[in-house]
Amino acid sequence: MSDTHDNLKNLDKAIKVFKEMNVELVIHCGDYIAPFSAKKLVDSGLKVIGIFGNNDSEKVLIYTIAKEKGADISSDVRELTLKGRKILVIHGLGSKENTINIVNAIAKSGDYDIVIYGHTHEARAEKINKCLVVNPGEVFGYLTGKASVAVIDLDKLEAKLIELR
Repeated sequence: MSDTHDNLKNLDKAIKVFKEMNVELVIHCGDYIAPFSAKKLVDSGLKVIGIFGNNDSEKVLIYTIAKEKGADISSDVRELTLKGRKILVIHGLGSKENTINIVNAIAKSGDYDIVIYGHTHEARAEKINKCLVVNPGEVFGYLTGKASVAVIDLDKLEAKLIELR
């Protein structure tokens, strides 16, 4: 998930989807905005790992709230290995075009099995060479008119984009 931008109503919908689908780990690609949004997510009972986005101003408080609940929200870029899959999580950098160019270059490098990013607010799930590239879209829902999340199947190396209704 990404780009919550304090939309608690849609955050509740995302949490419900993740629980219904028995998601093992929620990865947030940044832009919670206020600490109360991060708190709602980490209070959900879901396992959460996240990074910061360009609009997250109270990073220390978000980090502290997450840590108190056993979640890990820290840094601006994160490498993970889950079920043998090497994953890069970033928010984005600069313009939409710049972010997409950077993500595509990383995917083409062959260094990662999955690249997950946010920032553009536009949902995307596609393979570039052997790398799965996923932007879950925005939980916020106001910039594109569609609120969405993505669920990744690590075994099949596939992502499903889910619109929040």
